[in-house]
Amino acid sequence: MSQSAAGRMSKAEFIALIAMMFSSIAFSIDSMLPALPEIGAELSPDDLNQAQFIITAFVVGMGLGTFFTGPLSDAFGRKPVILAGAGLYIASCIVAWLSRSLEITLLARLVMGLGAAGPRVAALAVVRDLYSGREMAKMISIAMVIFTLVPAIAPLMGAGIIALAGWRAIFLAFACFAAIIILWMGLRLPESLAPERRMPFRTGKIMEAVRELWAHPTVRMSIFVQTLCYGILFVMILMVQPVYEQVYGRGDSFPFWFGAVAVIAGSSSILNAAIVVRVGMRRIVTWTLATQVVLSTAMLLIGTSELPLDVQFGGFVIWQTTIFFMAGLTMGNLNAMAMEPVGHIAGTAASLIGAVSTVMAAVIAAPVGLMFDGTVVPLAGGTLVMLAVAWLLMLHLARLEARLPA
Repeated sequence: MSQSAAGRMSKAEFIALIAMMFSSIAFSIDSMLPALPEIGAELSPDDLNQAQFIITAFVVGMGLGTFFTGPLSDAFGRKPVILAGAGLYIASCIVAWLSRSLEITLLARLVMGLGAAGPRVAALAVVRDLYSGREMAKMISIAMVIFTLVPAIAPLMGAGIIALAGWRAIFLAFACFAAIIILWMGLRLPESLAPERRMPFRTGKIMEAVRELWAHPTVRMSIFVQTLCYGILFVMILMVQPVYEQVYGRGDSFPFWFGAVAVIAGSSSILNAAIVVRVGMRRIVTWTLATQVVLSTAMLLIGTSELPLDVQFGGFVIWQTTIFFMAGLTMGNLNAMAMEPVGHIAGTAASLIGAVSTVMAAVIAAPVGLMFDGTVVPLAGGTLVMLAVAWLLMLHLARLEARLPA
């Protein structure tokens, strides 16, 4: 770590702060899941499924914000972008807390996502500024271990807040969370990007990067597959709470089941790290998608069967775990595959890849989520279609790469 940063923060404190910034995304999404039934009943009683847009609006805003936060932090420094993003996040939380209509709440959530993109992107840039090589990888790995625990406890935290103060109080909890980040970082962490290392913000440079990303077949296909994998996750997140409550009658225990699934699925990243060098990124992604096609087909058959409800529920929990487990075996590999040919524009490419895949995944997931009809069929069927397309795209990518010059 640089001397200026080391003078104020220990490594443990630095990791805790970065992990908190990373965790703001999962906290903002997963803690809202227990609130969806009440939000639907109060703000959209004629169509309860529209409550799912509470999740989608945030994801779209976060994706749009990711387009610009990386280049902006390169131009103006990391702290201004993080502080501005967190400030925007807090303001939109207050608007959502006060809102009495679904439309205003969704607009606030969209802006909340825009604000959250600041800490999400710039925090990673701070780590790159202060560390390098294996030390950087170690810092990120430790922070990500903490980050993976957040989805396990966020729904339970949301349920607790709802029980104590109602669903609107969740937005106040978000605001307090972001305020802690602002105070902690503002007081303890110096700016990590020196003025002489900053680069002017140029729209033309971003468009040039877009054209380069689109022109490279490996990058293009990796982004398509990553978009579909994100879409699968978003569809699961949008529909999992209604499935627990309306299909299986287990809404009260949903936060505990979700937490257990998240903890088990978190081990997939460890497995990927252990095998990726030997097996290769493309093979892992292709095999994982093929396996998941089989598992999702089985889930669709279970969901349309006459099996006892408890047996069906057990099958669903296992399938849900494999969907989240799939993320650890695909997302990092697909991102690395997309980034590998464009290392010379790594910062801008990372922002663009993350933004495009996130926004397009939300666009795909939203209509699938609205198909929920009180059964597991729309979730399993929509997931199966996206998986099949993603798997076929990976097979196509293998053929493309075989024709590329060595």
